[in-house]
Amino acid sequence: MWSSGELFFRNFAELKNFQYDDEKVSTITSREQIKTEDSVEKCYDRFVQTQFVNPRATQLNRMQHQQYLDLMLGKLPSNYECLDSSRPWCIYWILQSAQLLNFNFDEQTLDNVVQFLNKCRTPTGGFGGGPGQYAHLAPTYAAVNSLCIIGTQSAYRAIDRESLIKFLFSVRDDDGSFRLHVDGETDVRGAYCAISCAKLTNVPEPVLNELFKGTADWIASCQTYEGGFGGAPDLEAHGGYTFCGIASLALLNQADKCDKKALLQWTLRRQMIYEGGFQGRTNKLVDGCYSFWVGATIPITQATMIGAEKSMEKTLFDVEALQEYILLCCQKANGGLIDKPGKPQDLYHTCYTLSGVSIAQHSESAMHPQVLGDLRNELLPTHPLFNIPPKVVAAALNYFSNNSNKDTGCNVST
Repeated sequence: MWSSGELFFRNFAELKNFQYDDEKVSTITSREQIKTEDSVEKCYDRFVQTQFVNPRATQLNRMQHQQYLDLMLGKLPSNYECLDSSRPWCIYWILQSAQLLNFNFDEQTLDNVVQFLNKCRTPTGGFGGGPGQYAHLAPTYAAVNSLCIIGTQSAYRAIDRESLIKFLFSVRDDDGSFRLHVDGETDVRGAYCAISCAKLTNVPEPVLNELFKGTADWIASCQTYEGGFGGAPDLEAHGGYTFCGIASLALLNQADKCDKKALLQWTLRRQMIYEGGFQGRTNKLVDGCYSFWVGATIPITQATMIGAEKSMEKTLFDVEALQEYILLCCQKANGGLIDKPGKPQDLYHTCYTLSGVSIAQHSESAMHPQVLGDLRNELLPTHPLFNIPPKVVAAALNYFSNNSNKDTGCNVST
Protein backbone atom coordinates (compact mmCIF):
# COMPACT_ATOMS: atom_id res chain seq x y z
CA MET A 1 0.00 0.00 0.00
CA TRP A 2 1.91 3.01 -1.27
CA SER A 3 1.40 6.73 -0.97
CA SER A 4 -0.11 8.78 -3.76
CA GLY A 5 3.29 9.49 -5.30
CA GLU A 6 3.57 13.08 -4.10
CA LEU A 7 6.55 12.23 -1.88
CA PHE A 8 9.54 10.21 -3.03
CA PHE A 9 12.66 8.80 -1.48
CA ARG A 10 15.74 10.67 -2.60
CA ASN A 11 18.27 9.33 -5.12
CA PHE A 12 20.81 7.85 -2.73
CA ALA A 13 23.49 7.43 -5.39
CA GLU A 14 23.38 11.15 -6.21
CA LEU A 15 23.10 12.00 -2.53
CA LYS A 16 26.59 10.64 -1.88
CA ASN A 17 27.94 13.74 -3.63
CA PHE A 18 26.75 15.78 -0.65
CA GLN A 19 28.62 13.84 2.02
CA TYR A 20 30.92 15.82 4.27
CA ASP A 21 34.29 16.95 2.86
CA ASP A 22 36.85 17.79 5.53
CA GLU A 23 39.10 19.41 2.88
CA LYS A 24 42.00 17.32 4.20
CA VAL A 25 41.83 18.95 7.63
CA SER A 26 40.84 16.28 10.13
CA THR A 27 39.36 17.38 13.47
CA ILE A 28 37.36 15.66 16.19
CA THR A 29 34.24 17.31 14.79
CA SER A 30 34.92 16.25 11.20
CA ARG A 31 35.75 12.69 12.20
CA GLU A 32 32.52 12.36 14.19
CA GLN A 33 30.54 13.80 11.27
CA ILE A 34 32.09 11.34 8.81
CA LYS A 35 31.50 8.46 11.23
CA THR A 36 27.84 9.44 11.57
CA GLU A 37 27.38 9.75 7.82
CA ASP A 38 28.92 6.31 7.36
CA SER A 39 26.35 4.79 9.72
CA VAL A 40 23.53 6.60 7.91
CA GLU A 41 24.91 5.49 4.55
CA LYS A 42 24.66 1.85 5.62
CA CYS A 43 20.97 2.35 6.40
CA TYR A 44 20.33 4.00 3.05
CA ASP A 45 22.31 1.34 1.15
CA ARG A 46 20.33 -1.39 2.94
CA PHE A 47 17.10 0.25 1.84
CA VAL A 48 18.23 0.47 -1.78
CA GLN A 49 19.10 -3.23 -1.76
CA THR A 50 15.87 -4.43 -0.10
CA GLN A 51 13.12 -1.97 -1.06
CA PHE A 52 11.70 -4.19 -3.82
CA VAL A 53 11.90 -7.48 -1.92
CA ASN A 54 10.97 -6.34 1.58
CA PRO A 55 7.42 -4.92 1.77
CA ARG A 56 8.19 -3.46 5.22
CA ALA A 57 11.20 -1.48 4.01
CA THR A 58 9.16 1.73 3.81
CA GLN A 59 6.89 1.08 6.79
CA LEU A 60 6.74 2.62 10.22
CA ASN A 61 7.02 -0.28 12.69
CA ARG A 62 3.79 0.76 14.34
CA MET A 63 2.99 -2.47 16.18
CA GLN A 64 6.50 -2.82 17.62
CA HIS A 65 6.47 0.79 18.81
CA GLN A 66 3.09 0.30 20.48
CA GLN A 67 4.31 -2.83 22.25
CA TYR A 68 7.41 -0.96 23.41
CA LEU A 69 5.31 1.86 24.86
CA ASP A 70 2.89 -0.53 26.55
CA LEU A 71 5.78 -2.39 28.16
CA MET A 72 7.50 0.80 29.35
CA LEU A 73 4.37 2.31 30.90
CA GLY A 74 3.90 -0.87 32.92
CA LYS A 75 7.44 -1.03 34.29
CA LEU A 76 10.58 0.90 33.44
CA PRO A 77 13.84 -1.08 33.19
CA SER A 78 16.63 -0.54 35.71
CA ASN A 79 18.64 1.72 33.40
CA TYR A 80 15.94 4.38 33.87
CA GLU A 81 16.92 4.81 37.54
CA CYS A 82 18.87 7.91 36.49
CA LEU A 83 15.52 9.49 35.51
CA ASP A 84 13.96 9.07 38.95
CA SER A 85 13.46 12.85 39.08
CA SER A 86 11.84 12.82 35.61
CA ARG A 87 9.08 10.29 36.02
CA PRO A 88 6.28 12.60 34.76
CA TRP A 89 8.44 13.10 31.67
CA CYS A 90 8.56 9.35 31.05
CA ILE A 91 4.77 9.26 31.30
CA TYR A 92 4.39 12.19 28.91
CA TRP A 93 6.79 10.73 26.34
CA ILE A 94 4.82 7.46 26.39
CA LEU A 95 1.34 9.02 26.25
CA GLN A 96 2.24 11.50 23.51
CA SER A 97 3.91 8.79 21.40
CA ALA A 98 0.86 6.57 21.82
CA GLN A 99 -1.44 9.40 20.77
CA LEU A 100 0.54 9.95 17.58
CA LEU A 101 0.31 6.23 16.80
CA ASN A 102 -3.44 6.27 17.58
CA PHE A 103 -2.87 3.76 20.35
CA ASN A 104 -4.94 3.94 23.53
CA PHE A 105 -4.26 2.48 26.95
CA ASP A 106 -7.06 0.91 28.99
CA GLU A 107 -8.99 3.01 31.51
CA GLN A 108 -7.52 1.30 34.57
CA THR A 109 -3.97 1.97 33.41
CA LEU A 110 -4.73 5.63 32.77
CA ASP A 111 -6.45 5.92 36.16
CA ASN A 112 -3.29 4.52 37.75
CA VAL A 113 -1.28 7.18 35.93
CA VAL A 114 -3.55 9.92 37.29
CA GLN A 115 -3.15 8.56 40.82
CA PHE A 116 0.62 8.48 40.44
CA LEU A 117 0.80 12.05 39.11
CA ASN A 118 -1.43 13.14 41.99
CA LYS A 119 1.32 11.88 44.29
CA CYS A 120 3.84 14.01 42.37
CA ARG A 121 1.87 17.23 42.96
CA THR A 122 3.35 19.23 45.81
CA PRO A 123 1.53 21.09 48.61
CA THR A 124 2.92 24.37 47.22
CA GLY A 125 1.51 23.70 43.76
CA GLY A 126 3.23 22.34 40.68
CA PHE A 127 4.65 18.86 40.26
CA GLY A 128 7.91 17.26 41.26
CA GLY A 129 9.85 14.66 39.31
CA GLY A 130 8.43 11.96 41.60
CA PRO A 131 6.46 11.61 44.84
CA GLY A 132 7.94 13.73 47.63
CA GLN A 133 10.21 15.76 45.32
CA TYR A 134 10.38 19.54 45.00
CA ALA A 135 8.07 21.26 42.53
CA HIS A 136 9.89 21.94 39.26
CA LEU A 137 8.65 23.59 36.07
CA ALA A 138 9.88 20.82 33.75
CA PRO A 139 7.97 17.89 35.33
CA THR A 140 5.06 20.28 35.91
CA TYR A 141 4.87 20.82 32.15
CA ALA A 142 5.11 17.06 31.55
CA ALA A 143 2.46 16.29 34.17
CA VAL A 144 0.01 18.92 32.90
CA ASN A 145 0.41 17.67 29.33
CA SER A 146 -0.03 14.07 30.44
CA LEU A 147 -3.15 14.78 32.47
CA CYS A 148 -4.66 16.76 29.60
CA ILE A 149 -3.93 13.87 27.22
CA ILE A 150 -5.81 11.52 29.57
CA GLY A 151 -8.59 14.10 29.68
CA THR A 152 -10.84 12.60 32.36
CA GLN A 153 -12.48 14.60 35.14
CA SER A 154 -10.05 13.13 37.67
CA ALA A 155 -7.11 13.98 35.43
CA TYR A 156 -8.15 17.61 35.05
CA ARG A 157 -8.81 17.93 38.79
CA ALA A 158 -5.34 16.56 39.52
CA ILE A 159 -3.82 19.66 37.90
CA ASP A 160 -5.42 22.00 40.50
CA ARG A 161 -5.09 25.24 38.55
CA GLU A 162 -5.32 27.49 41.61
CA SER A 163 -2.24 25.98 43.27
CA LEU A 164 -0.50 25.76 39.89
CA ILE A 165 -0.80 29.52 39.45
CA LYS A 166 0.68 30.09 42.92
CA PHE A 167 3.63 27.88 42.00
CA LEU A 168 4.19 29.76 38.74
CA PHE A 169 4.32 33.06 40.60
CA SER A 170 6.75 31.57 43.13
CA VAL A 171 9.35 30.85 40.42
CA ARG A 172 8.92 34.12 38.54
CA ASP A 173 11.70 36.73 38.69
CA ASP A 174 11.12 40.47 38.51
CA ASP A 175 12.48 40.71 34.96
CA GLY A 176 9.84 38.26 33.68
CA SER A 177 12.15 35.24 33.52
CA PHE A 178 11.36 31.98 35.32
CA ARG A 179 13.43 29.74 37.53
CA LEU A 180 12.91 26.02 37.02
CA HIS A 181 12.32 25.66 40.76
CA VAL A 182 12.43 27.95 43.78
CA ASP A 183 16.00 29.36 44.00
CA GLY A 184 16.93 27.32 40.91
CA GLU A 185 18.52 28.19 37.57
CA THR A 186 16.91 30.53 35.07
CA ASP A 187 16.62 29.67 31.40
CA VAL A 188 14.17 29.86 28.52
CA ARG A 189 12.87 26.34 29.22
CA GLY A 190 11.37 27.64 32.44
CA ALA A 191 9.57 30.45 30.65
CA TYR A 192 8.18 28.07 28.04
CA CYS A 193 7.00 25.50 30.60
CA ALA A 194 5.29 28.22 32.62
CA ILE A 195 3.61 29.79 29.60
CA SER A 196 2.51 26.45 28.18
CA CYS A 197 0.96 25.33 31.49
CA ALA A 198 -0.79 28.65 31.99
CA LYS A 199 -2.15 28.77 28.46
CA LEU A 200 -3.24 25.13 28.37
CA THR A 201 -5.15 25.51 31.64
CA ASN A 202 -6.79 28.68 30.34
CA VAL A 203 -5.51 30.96 33.09
CA PRO A 204 -7.59 34.18 33.02
CA GLU A 205 -6.20 37.10 31.03
CA PRO A 206 -5.63 39.47 33.99
CA VAL A 207 -3.56 36.81 35.74
CA LEU A 208 -1.64 36.05 32.54
CA ASN A 209 -0.79 39.73 32.08
CA GLU A 210 0.62 39.95 35.60
CA LEU A 211 2.38 36.59 35.49
CA PHE A 212 4.14 37.21 32.18
CA LYS A 213 4.87 40.91 32.46
CA GLY A 214 8.28 41.45 30.85
CA THR A 215 8.63 37.76 29.90
CA ALA A 216 8.53 38.31 26.14
CA ASP A 217 11.28 40.94 26.36
CA TRP A 218 13.45 38.60 28.42
CA ILE A 219 12.92 35.74 25.95
CA ALA A 220 13.77 38.02 23.01
CA SER A 221 17.05 38.91 24.75
CA CYS A 222 18.02 35.22 24.47
CA GLN A 223 18.15 35.39 20.67
CA THR A 224 21.75 35.20 19.46
CA TYR A 225 23.63 36.78 16.57
CA GLU A 226 23.13 33.49 14.65
CA GLY A 227 19.35 33.84 14.80
CA GLY A 228 18.47 30.99 17.15
CA PHE A 229 17.85 31.23 20.89
CA GLY A 230 20.20 30.30 23.70
CA GLY A 231 19.13 29.11 27.12
CA ALA A 232 19.72 32.60 28.55
CA PRO A 233 21.14 35.87 27.21
CA ASP A 234 24.64 35.54 25.68
CA LEU A 235 24.55 31.74 25.39
CA GLU A 236 24.92 29.67 22.19
CA ALA A 237 21.88 29.12 19.96
CA HIS A 238 20.40 25.65 20.48
CA GLY A 239 17.50 23.83 18.82
CA GLY A 240 15.65 22.99 22.03
CA TYR A 241 15.97 26.47 23.52
CA THR A 242 15.03 27.97 20.15
CA PHE A 243 11.77 26.04 20.11
CA CYS A 244 11.05 27.18 23.66
CA GLY A 245 11.79 30.78 22.69
CA ILE A 246 9.62 31.11 19.60
CA ALA A 247 6.83 28.88 20.96
CA SER A 248 6.67 31.07 24.07
CA LEU A 249 6.55 34.28 22.05
CA ALA A 250 3.89 32.81 19.77
CA LEU A 251 1.75 31.76 22.76
CA LEU A 252 2.09 35.28 24.16
CA ASN A 253 1.25 36.78 20.73
CA GLN A 254 4.52 38.71 20.87
CA ALA A 255 6.65 36.98 18.20
CA ASP A 256 7.39 40.40 16.67
CA LYS A 257 9.81 41.02 19.54
CA CYS A 258 12.38 38.69 17.92
CA ASP A 259 14.13 38.75 14.55
CA LYS A 260 11.97 36.18 12.77
CA LYS A 261 13.87 36.28 9.48
CA ALA A 262 17.18 35.51 11.19
CA LEU A 263 15.45 32.80 13.23
CA LEU A 264 14.01 31.14 10.14
CA GLN A 265 17.36 31.20 8.36
CA TRP A 266 19.12 29.64 11.35
CA THR A 267 16.57 26.83 11.72
CA LEU A 268 16.56 26.00 8.02
CA ARG A 269 20.35 25.63 8.12
CA ARG A 270 20.01 22.95 10.79
CA GLN A 271 18.68 20.35 8.33
CA MET A 272 21.54 18.10 7.28
CA ILE A 273 21.95 17.80 3.51
CA TYR A 274 22.98 14.13 3.46
CA GLU A 275 21.26 12.68 6.52
CA GLY A 276 17.98 14.56 6.08
CA GLY A 277 17.45 15.02 9.82
CA PHE A 278 18.24 18.06 11.94
CA GLN A 279 21.20 19.00 14.10
CA GLY A 280 20.63 21.04 17.25
CA ARG A 281 23.54 23.45 16.98
CA THR A 282 26.03 24.66 14.40
CA ASN A 283 28.69 22.02 13.60
CA LYS A 284 26.93 19.33 15.63
CA LEU A 285 25.67 15.90 14.59
CA VAL A 286 22.21 14.92 13.39
CA ASP A 287 19.88 13.84 16.20
CA GLY A 288 16.38 12.43 15.83
CA CYS A 289 14.94 14.53 18.67
CA TYR A 290 15.49 17.75 16.71
CA SER A 291 12.95 16.44 14.21
CA PHE A 292 10.52 18.11 16.59
CA TRP A 293 12.53 20.84 18.33
CA VAL A 294 13.73 22.34 15.04
CA GLY A 295 11.08 20.82 12.79
CA ALA A 296 8.25 22.47 14.75
CA THR A 297 10.14 25.76 15.06
CA ILE A 298 10.08 26.27 11.29
CA PRO A 299 6.29 26.21 10.72
CA ILE A 300 5.76 28.16 13.95
CA THR A 301 8.11 30.87 12.69
CA GLN A 302 6.55 30.81 9.25
CA ALA A 303 3.08 31.16 10.77
CA THR A 304 4.12 34.18 12.85
CA MET A 305 5.58 35.82 9.74
CA ILE A 306 2.44 35.21 7.67
CA GLY A 307 -0.08 36.21 10.33
CA ALA A 308 -3.30 34.63 11.55
CA GLU A 309 -5.32 35.79 8.53
CA LYS A 310 -3.42 33.66 5.99
CA SER A 311 -2.74 29.95 5.70
CA MET A 312 0.74 28.58 5.15
CA GLU A 313 1.10 27.29 1.61
CA LYS A 314 4.36 25.38 1.99
CA THR A 315 6.64 24.27 4.79
CA LEU A 316 10.16 25.43 4.00
CA PHE A 317 12.08 22.41 5.25
CA ASP A 318 12.43 19.13 3.34
CA VAL A 319 9.63 17.01 4.82
CA GLU A 320 10.56 14.03 2.62
CA ALA A 321 14.17 13.94 3.77
CA LEU A 322 13.20 14.21 7.44
CA GLN A 323 10.71 11.34 7.24
CA GLU A 324 13.27 9.34 5.28
CA TYR A 325 15.87 9.73 8.04
CA ILE A 326 13.42 8.66 10.76
CA LEU A 327 11.96 5.71 8.81
CA LEU A 328 15.26 4.28 7.58
CA CYS A 329 17.73 5.25 10.30
CA CYS A 330 15.91 5.75 13.60
CA GLN A 331 13.62 2.74 14.09
CA LYS A 332 14.53 -0.24 16.24
CA ALA A 333 13.18 -3.57 15.00
CA ASN A 334 11.94 -4.46 18.50
CA GLY A 335 10.22 -1.09 18.99
CA GLY A 336 11.19 2.41 20.00
CA LEU A 337 13.11 5.08 18.11
CA ILE A 338 16.61 6.48 18.43
CA ASP A 339 18.90 9.47 18.09
CA LYS A 340 20.99 8.06 15.20
CA PRO A 341 22.12 4.63 13.94
CA GLY A 342 23.97 2.64 16.58
CA LYS A 343 22.20 4.21 19.55
CA PRO A 344 19.74 2.39 21.86
CA GLN A 345 16.05 3.24 21.82
CA ASP A 346 14.62 5.41 24.59
CA LEU A 347 11.35 7.13 25.42
CA TYR A 348 12.64 10.66 24.83
CA HIS A 349 13.74 10.01 21.26
CA THR A 350 10.67 7.87 20.57
CA CYS A 351 8.45 10.81 21.48
CA TYR A 352 10.30 13.55 19.64
CA THR A 353 11.13 11.61 16.47
CA LEU A 354 7.46 10.64 16.10
CA SER A 355 6.42 14.20 16.92
CA GLY A 356 8.78 15.47 14.23
CA VAL A 357 7.33 13.07 11.66
CA SER A 358 3.85 14.29 12.59
CA ILE A 359 4.95 17.89 12.09
CA ALA A 360 6.46 17.00 8.71
CA GLN A 361 3.27 15.23 7.62
CA HIS A 362 0.71 17.76 8.87
CA SER A 363 2.33 21.19 9.06
CA GLU A 364 0.93 22.30 5.70
CA SER A 365 -2.49 20.68 5.92
CA ALA A 366 -4.15 18.34 8.39
CA MET A 367 -6.61 17.33 5.66
CA HIS A 368 -3.93 16.38 3.11
CA PRO A 369 -0.94 14.99 5.02
CA GLN A 370 2.40 14.51 3.28
CA VAL A 371 3.28 10.90 4.00
CA LEU A 372 6.45 9.24 2.77
CA GLY A 373 6.34 5.54 1.98
CA ASP A 374 3.43 3.36 3.03
CA LEU A 375 0.17 5.26 3.57
CA ARG A 376 -0.11 3.53 6.94
CA ASN A 377 2.87 5.59 8.08
CA GLU A 378 0.54 8.53 8.67
CA LEU A 379 0.58 9.71 12.27
CA LEU A 380 -2.07 11.79 13.98
CA PRO A 381 -1.33 15.53 14.12
CA THR A 382 0.31 17.24 17.07
CA HIS A 383 -0.10 20.85 18.15
CA PRO A 384 3.25 22.51 17.33
CA LEU A 385 3.18 24.86 20.34
CA PHE A 386 2.24 22.33 23.06
CA ASN A 387 3.23 19.03 21.42
CA ILE A 388 0.03 17.26 22.34
CA PRO A 389 -2.87 16.50 19.97
CA PRO A 390 -4.93 19.54 18.87
CA LYS A 391 -8.12 17.86 20.12
CA VAL A 392 -6.50 17.54 23.57
CA VAL A 393 -5.71 21.26 23.58
CA ALA A 394 -9.28 22.14 22.63
CA ALA A 395 -10.74 19.86 25.30
CA ALA A 396 -8.47 21.26 28.02
CA LEU A 397 -9.26 24.86 27.13
CA ASN A 398 -12.96 24.07 27.22
CA TYR A 399 -12.75 22.28 30.58
CA PHE A 400 -10.79 25.00 32.34
CA SER A 401 -12.98 27.69 30.83
CA ASN A 402 -16.06 26.08 32.35
CA ASN A 403 -14.76 24.54 35.56
CA SER A 404 -12.10 26.79 37.10
CA ASN A 405 -13.57 30.03 38.39
CA LYS A 406 -11.87 30.43 41.79
CA ASP A 407 -8.81 32.22 40.39
CA THR A 408 -10.40 34.50 37.76
CA GLY A 409 -9.59 37.61 39.70
CA CYS A 410 -6.82 36.42 41.95
CA ASN A 411 -3.59 38.21 42.67
CA VAL A 412 -1.16 35.62 44.00
CA SER A 413 2.12 37.38 43.35
CA THR A 414 2.61 38.19 47.02
